[in-house]
This record gives sequence, C-alpha cells and structure tokens, in this order.
Amino acid sequence: MADDHDSNLTEDGLKQGLNTRHIRMIAIAGAIGTGLFLGAGKGLHDIGPALIGVYAFVGVFIFIIMRALGELLIYRPVTGSFAEYAKEFLGPLYGFITGWGYWATWTVIGMAELTAAGIYINKWFPSIPGWTTALVMLVALTTLNLIAVAAFGEAEFWFASIKVLAIMALIIGGTAAMIFGLGHVGQSGSPANIYNHGGLVPNGWYKVLMAIQMVIFAYQGVELIGMAAAETKNREQVLPKAINSIPIRVGVFYIGSLLVLLSLFPWSNFSKGQSPFVQALGGIGVSRAGDIMNFVVLTSCLSACSSGLFSNGRLLKRLADDGMAPAGLGRTSRTHVPAIGVLTSAGFMLIGVWLNLAFPGKAFDYITSVATTGGVWCWGVIVACLLVYRRRVARGEAEPSSFRLPWATPLCWAVLVFLGVVTLLLGIDPDQRYALYALPIWAVVLVGGYYGYGRKGMAAAERSKSLALELQSVTGLERA
Repeated sequence: MADDHDSNLTEDGLKQGLNTRHIRMIAIAGAIGTGLFLGAGKGLHDIGPALIGVYAFVGVFIFIIMRALGELLIYRPVTGSFAEYAKEFLGPLYGFITGWGYWATWTVIGMAELTAAGIYINKWFPSIPGWTTALVMLVALTTLNLIAVAAFGEAEFWFASIKVLAIMALIIGGTAAMIFGLGHVGQSGSPANIYNHGGLVPNGWYKVLMAIQMVIFAYQGVELIGMAAAETKNREQVLPKAINSIPIRVGVFYIGSLLVLLSLFPWSNFSKGQSPFVQALGGIGVSRAGDIMNFVVLTSCLSACSSGLFSNGRLLKRLADDGMAPAGLGRTSRTHVPAIGVLTSAGFMLIGVWLNLAFPGKAFDYITSVATTGGVWCWGVIVACLLVYRRRVARGEAEPSSFRLPWATPLCWAVLVFLGVVTLLLGIDPDQRYALYALPIWAVVLVGGYYGYGRKGMAAAERSKSLALELQSVTGLERA
C-alpha cells in the first residue's frame, strides 16, 4: 500500500481518518454505557427520583472537564492526549503515571467487558463456553482496530447508534404509552409517580451523597474523545461542536430516560437484578424486550472493549515515542495504525479473560473497581494541566487556544475539589473502600517504574531526537 505522505497524516505518522459523524458518535458512546442500561435499576431503587439530580449535578463537572480537555486538544492535538499533556505541563513523572495508569485502567475494563459480553451471548447460545465467545470477539475487535482508524470510527458510529435508538425508543414509547394509555403501564403511568411515592428524596440525603461515586463512574469513558482528536479531520471545527453537545446528550439520554422510567413506575418498583429498560419496554408491550436489551448491552460491551483497544494502542505509541515504553510498541502498520500497541493490549485483555474464567468470584470485580479510580486521576490531571497551560499563556510561553473554557481557574479548582470529595466518599463506602487500599500499592508500582525504567528511557529518547535533528541540520547545510 502506498504511503500517504501528506497532510492526512499526523506528525507521528497516524492517519487522520475520523470524520464529523465518527467523532460525534464516539463522544456519545463514551458518555453512555452499561451503567445506564443495567445499573440504573439499582440506583433508582436505592436513591429514588433524586438520582436524576445526581446525574445532572455530576454532568456539570463532566462538561467542565471536557471543555478543559477541548481547549488543550485545540492547542496541540497529539497522540496520547492527556498523557502527553501531563508530561508537558506537570512533568515526566505525571506523564508516565497517567499514561501507564490509563492503559492499565482500560485493559482491565476491556477484560471485564469481554467477559460480560460472553455472558450475554451465552443467554442465546448456552451450549457455547463463555471463553470461546470472548476469544472470538477479542480477535474480531482487534482485527477491526488493525484495519484502519476509519474502520474503528465506523464501528463506533453503529455501536453508538444502537444505544441511541434504544434510549429514544424508551423515551418516545414511554411518553406515547402514557398519552394514549398503551399497555398496562400506560394506564397507570404518570409524571406524578416521580413525587407521589415518598417525595423526591425518599431514602434520605446520605443515600444521595453516596450515589455520586456510582454516577461519576457511569460517565467514565467520555474523555476517550481526546484519544481520537489527533486522527480527526477538520478537528478545529469538529471537536468544539462535539464537546459543546455534551449537555444536550446528558439531558436527553440520561435525564430524559430517567424521567420517563420514573413516570412509568414508582421508584420502588426497580431493582438491581433487572434492567429498568427491559421492565419499561415490556410494560409498554414490546415483545422480546429482554432479547432486545440483551443485544443493546452486548453492543455496549463491544464498544467499550473496542474503545479500550483504540485508546491503549495510542497510549503505548506515545509512551514508546517518549522513551517510557519499549520502542517496538511505537511501530505503525502500513495503514498507519499503532499495530504493535493494539496487539499487545489485546494480549493482556486475553490474559484477563482467562484469569476471570479460571478464578471466578468477586476478586475480579474488586480489580475492576480499583481500576475505575484511574478515571478520577485522569480527569484531575486534565484540569490541572489546563491551569498550568493558562499560566504559560499568560506569560507568553504558549500559544492560546481558540476554544477556551470561560472562568477556567475557578471552575478547574471546583472540579479538583469535587474529585477530592469523590475520593473521600470511596473511603466512606465499605463496598468501595478497598479501591483506596490498593492505591498506595499502585502508586509504588508506577513511581518505581518511572525511576527504574521510564526516566532512563526518556533521556535516551531525547538524545536520539536531538541527534536526529542535528543530522537533519547537517544534511540540509550540505545540500545548500
């Protein structure tokens, strides 16, 4: 295949193959996960109608984080995104921790999503072992990510479209059922159900406070748009529009669907063991609602795993180019994809699938929960980087971005305080406390990795880059 040595390549040789509709749907796919389709049932039962307010409250901070990321992306779109910004604005140690920490986070998430996808397929084909379907899906998603970045974007477009269709079917179908009295829920459903069963906060404000940590993790993945920025066409126009549409997405998909669910049923009718979407669609009269939602959640799992492979391949390339990972992980294929990074990440996800099948139980759930703290770290790094960037702009040391976050300093500090509170809430909740217990171990591993390998590798990479620039300069003078 001919090498596309033109403006369609990024500075580190990746293809700019993502277009407007890809980016918009990648943003939607990151913001909507299985937490809405499955986890909302437990949230509604434990918290009641106040869950709507928690999603809206947390959504405000998520939007600030994304605006901060958007400003950095327009300033310098780069492979590896916030891991590279951490290195530039906070220091090499933070770049190493953010890059490898985020890679590990999405590796473990990919393991969990693959295992869950195997369970969903097993519902239709119980005779096929779960490890077989997990392996087949991992091979398929890896192949997809190796073809071209446009193939990944196209798959995410359709994965996200399925989620959107499911949510819109609930909102439109549930509203129509109440207006026209369709199904048994159509006759009993009413907006009055939202406040007629114990009020908006039936289980107390403590439950509402503790729900913040559950909701914040439902949004994890929204920052993945940062990993796709460098490979996006016309990113100066596309990225701001995609990021600015986040409040609309949160309002329609999260708050809109919860309002309809709580209008159709009293909050106490929901439970952890059943998807509220299955309950609502079945009540409206949709046949095979369980199978439909099983398919939707399956595509959500595949989307998360594919996004993890995409993100991790780019992270390993960035770490390798900076000398913080073996140089071979930075190699790209003829289609301008970080193939070695994608294959390596897929290999680790496969190990996780085997471990989960060999040692079933709660241990894997604990590991996944610990990994989600990587999302909180990542969001904190993004806003911290923006604070440093703004100071450099004020001193004339960096070019200003055309997509600026208004009132950046107070809003970024508000986000940091909010993320600190979320961390404290993890310590209060006995079911989540073990995630904090693991953080010191995690910190020792990452800091030790930086001082044992990363710092030396980065120095060697800088020497290699300096030598290459000197040779280029000498060659240019000789030609002149």
